[in-house]
Amino acid sequence: MIKSLQDHFAPMSACFGCGPTNQDGLQIKSFLEGDEVVARWQPKRLHEAFAGILSGGIIGALLDCHCNWAAAHHLMQSSSATAAPCTVTAEYTIKMRRPTPTEGLITLRAKLVEVTGDRAKITGTLEAGGKLCAACDGLFVAVREGHPAFHRW
Repeated sequence: MIKSLQDHFAPMSACFGCGPTNQDGLQIKSFLEGDEVVARWQPKRLHEAFAGILSGGIIGALLDCHCNWAAAHHLMQSSSATAAPCTVTAEYTIKMRRPTPTEGLITLRAKLVEVTGDRAKITGTLEAGGKLCAACDGLFVAVREGHPAFHRW
């Protein structure tokens, strides 16, 4: 797949973190690389908590959206579907390991831990300058008709 998961499965999404149509958003682009889903993202000064350091809220949004896409991909694969299900975050925890510099690319990685029915457990990391800066574990759920996120992409 040459297009990102977002561009392929949700080209009209307006999500702040990963929506291709949200020009004010983070515009995360997640790609399959082996058994991982990987994104590379360049922060801007407006994403800083203080000079040269990425905001923790932005870190949370990056990991949440990226891991959601890893979950959607793995749920799609496990059910042999041709379209990615709309997923939402049921729970996730983030551990900040060190300050994240805003100079240079940020690398996001997400891996499947487990799929059970309509739920996927994902583990993710955020790296900058070749160092682990944050890690997360989350549970993401495919939503059904009637949920506000159903068919959001």
